[in-house]
Amino acid sequence: MKAFFRQQLARYTDRQAELEFLLSREDIMKDMEQFLKLSREHTDVAAVASRWARYQQRESDLVGAQEMRSDPDMADMAEEEITSATAELAQLEGELQRMLLPKDPDDARPAFVEIRAGTGGDESALFAGDLLRMYMRYADRCGWKTEIVSESQSELGGYKEVVVRMEGHHNGTGAYGALKFESGGHRVQRVPTTETQGRIHTSACTIAVLAEQDEAEAIKINPSDLRIDTYRASGAGGQHINKTDSAVRITHLPTGIVAECQDGRSQHSNKAQALKVLTARIHEKERSERAAKDAAERKSLVGSGDRSDRIRTYNFPQGRLTDHRINLTLYKLLQIMEGDLGDVIEALQAYEAAEQLAALELSLA
Repeated sequence: MKAFFRQQLARYTDRQAELEFLLSREDIMKDMEQFLKLSREHTDVAAVASRWARYQQRESDLVGAQEMRSDPDMADMAEEEITSATAELAQLEGELQRMLLPKDPDDARPAFVEIRAGTGGDESALFAGDLLRMYMRYADRCGWKTEIVSESQSELGGYKEVVVRMEGHHNGTGAYGALKFESGGHRVQRVPTTETQGRIHTSACTIAVLAEQDEAEAIKINPSDLRIDTYRASGAGGQHINKTDSAVRITHLPTGIVAECQDGRSQHSNKAQALKVLTARIHEKERSERAAKDAAERKSLVGSGDRSDRIRTYNFPQGRLTDHRINLTLYKLLQIMEGDLGDVIEALQAYEAAEQLAALELSLA
């Protein structure tokens, strides 16, 4: 392992000792906000420090095994230990390098997933419904909470537009961290149910995944910059929601960004939820503008989240899913549409980690 990484990892060991001392102090324990903040940091630091300690132990084991090679009675045992230690060291090195990469602070947050029908008319709306079902099934597999925030249904089924909130953690990351690379254009190739000639049609939807922000971020928005309208919800929700003006639409006047919510039974709850969506959209707009100015970010094949980018094709006749950003092709489309998205998400996360690692090594060269 390179000297730079060793220096970084040694700091984690030192920081772990510091945090354990701080968490034992009475004044820290009485300050719950500070205590929780330090406890979360300790959890992250300890995870790295423990793996670093294991790495150092296996390095010592490898040196010992190599010294034992010269003893004929111990040679076979030494070779087994060398093979085992070498394999584990390679695995630990990869894990440690990934753990040292910069983390997106939004990764742990809940996510708003927006799905909009695009080219393709009714078939595009049906595909939007299929994508919503796919993400909802994936959320079920992860044990996440889901909630439809707003929806505009199509006459023949599916959605012109739908927004769903997802909250939970899976494999060490939050809903946003797992789904953030889903933003972009999704294209489907299949024979629509309305097609009598058996011809394959191509249609598309756009997806935007937004990180839900803390309430403090929403408070920062100047109330005078908001226009709030109420209206009667047109979607599902029962007798009550259709007879009262409980749905809320909020417009951020400086940017023209709009968010609405009609799922809740009260105007108050819909306003609160719409404000969360609005804050997430403003945050995402600022993030996109920063990324556009950052040449390194522009070079990244994943993570731009530009809705105009066609990121993925779902080819039903061949049962094939292709993610064009990382040249990933999987022949398990039906399983993926049932929520089996793990392979796709993990491949995108691994690609991003490899890109970050290469950029870090280049900067240190």
